[in-house]
Amino acid sequence: MNGLAIKDVAERTGIAAGTIRMWEQRYGFPEPRRTPSGYRMYALSDVELLKRVAAHRERGLSVPAALERARASSGPTDRPSLYGAIAASDRPVAARLLKKRTLVALSRAIEDETLARAAGPVIFGAFQLERHYRPVEHRYRRMAERADACVVFADFDAISRPVGGLVELPIAADDAMGNEWAVVVDAPGYCAALLAWEPPVAQSVPDRDRRFEAFWTMDPTIVRRAALTGAALAGRVEPALGKQLEAMLADRPLAIDSPAPGLEALASRMIDYLEAA
Repeated sequence: MNGLAIKDVAERTGIAAGTIRMWEQRYGFPEPRRTPSGYRMYALSDVELLKRVAAHRERGLSVPAALERARASSGPTDRPSLYGAIAASDRPVAARLLKKRTLVALSRAIEDETLARAAGPVIFGAFQLERHYRPVEHRYRRMAERADACVVFADFDAISRPVGGLVELPIAADDAMGNEWAVVVDAPGYCAALLAWEPPVAQSVPDRDRRFEAFWTMDPTIVRRAALTGAALAGRVEPALGKQLEAMLADRPLAIDSPAPGLEALASRMIDYLEAA
């Protein structure tokens, strides 16, 4: 069985083998495989995650908080899809089929709240086509003025940095992102993510009748995973930018509060009424 023995993990991370065993028993992490004779075997990903935990511990976080922060900052980074990275994660969000006009309303609400509340956010937007983005470009320019980073994906001809921190990144015609809609905002005091993809239809439909499979969330951990995926996708186009975004998110605290379950339930009910209208 391929993998690292616990003594190798201890040497690479600087964490005592006894401490690693204790965390496994007490917190369920890491989760090593076992050889037929019962020896623990660890993956390189376990080493990287343990290094993150150790770094957060050095900053004064408790073990549970350090584990949660490390897991949040190690979301999927190799998926070509923002939607797919969250839908296939270990904490998926329930999706529903929404009309385009409902997605527009949700997007505008998240953007407005970002302008009103978010301090130094990291923002990602996905628009499929440049012609969908240009009518709301002014909104992203305004958000970019207050953001630590603001990245927009669409079928642009080339990479562009029109103003401030706003970066426009092109996506390939056959890229999964070319079929997606996204607004992701990650700030210490406010976060939100709206992610959607457009299922294929048998024939073209009027723009007003387009429907998307979508979900939205204000869960800080899930939003962070979406933001990290956005950073990785940006790195596929502009490697230096991707590294910059990942470093920025690694040092950023998660949004302080998760929304009350009743708030999300109420908002979901409002969406249902929008859909029925």
